Amino acid sequence: MSDTTQDSGVMVGSTAPPSPDDGLSRAELAAKYGLTVSGARPSLPAYVRQLWSRRHFILAFSRAKLTAQYSQAKLGQLWQVATPLLNALVYFFIFGLLLGARRGIDKDIYVPFLVTGVFVFAFTQSSVQAGVRAISGNLGLVRALHFPRASLPISFSLQQLQQLLYSMLVLVVILLATGCYPSLSWLLVVPALVLQFTFNTGLALIFARLGAKTPDLAQLMPFVMRTWMYASGVMFSLPAMLADKDVPGWVTDVLQWNPAAVYMDLIRFGFIDGYGSEYLPPHVWAVALGWAVVVGALGFVYFWKAEERYGRG
Repeated sequence: MSDTTQDSGVMVGSTAPPSPDDGLSRAELAAKYGLTVSGARPSLPAYVRQLWSRRHFILAFSRAKLTAQYSQAKLGQLWQVATPLLNALVYFFIFGLLLGARRGIDKDIYVPFLVTGVFVFAFTQSSVQAGVRAISGNLGLVRALHFPRASLPISFSLQQLQQLLYSMLVLVVILLATGCYPSLSWLLVVPALVLQFTFNTGLALIFARLGAKTPDLAQLMPFVMRTWMYASGVMFSLPAMLADKDVPGWVTDVLQWNPAAVYMDLIRFGFIDGYGSEYLPPHVWAVALGWAVVVGALGFVYFWKAEERYGRG
């Protein structure tokens, strides 16, 4: 009997010829054929290039999310303006009228002072809270498509920037109604918003990575953001409120130099005629630039470091 039998055209018992790849490790095989690991994290420069190539997707996604935000409401996009305005009215009634938080601020500028603070802080607050859910709330998209995951928190920050610009229309009306007319100082608002957007995006990237690993963080963030709001002088002047308190001077400095307070002060300084440099902490522009560069860069690198793990169980 032959050593070789044939069944359905398949030769059984034959010996396959040796492969030229026998004995090569997986790394050597990958190098030989130019293969890469599926889902591997790209280098940082390559990651930046990928993000730039997806810039149209990032912008379109942010616009779509903004449009869909109030799509079920009868007033639709009017809530983009009404929501921050109603928040400002509530804070004015509680803090401005009932609690007398106007101390240290000229009564003629308290309304624009308050409204500016509410709108500007809401920009940071919403960016952070959206960033926490950027990955965990979009797992279907993350698992179905291949794209740089940083696109999501960046697009959410852009969405909140667009929301702020709608709110600014209301703010301009309030400024005009209270006697604050356009001047060259209004141009200072542009670099202040650019710095705040950079800071917010870095913070959103940080919390997007944390939220991807710990989804319960989203439930904690409203309490954290509320505490931050009260410590940032949204409704009152920090130096005036702490002037008669027995607290060290460095406490006041730390509160004034916290990024939320810094960006609010810069935008108030640009918009409000009676809000002069005496209300600002020293070196405020340098501090604002430092917060934006440090948090923006660190947040981007921190998020990129876990790129290959997003969307995996």
